[in-house]
Amino acid sequence: MDEAVIVGAQVVAGHDGSAELLVTLRHANGVEAPVQLDEATGLKLMAACGASHVDELSGQSWRRIVE
Repeated sequence: MDEAVIVGAQVVAGHDGSAELLVTLRHANGVEAPVQLDEATGLKLMAACGASHVDELSGQSWRRIVE
């Protein structure tokens, strides 16, 4: 089964002034959609992927977000 993968990520300002992570997912049908993660979830995603920079998230499964 094909699943969505992360194709990009960037740090953006959250509504409360904290840093948030905007992750772009590409779904199996080719559609891309953004998902904005709060700071804690973004940091957990980085750790789950073993990433030290947002560029290293590309190619990871969307399932890493929920781990």
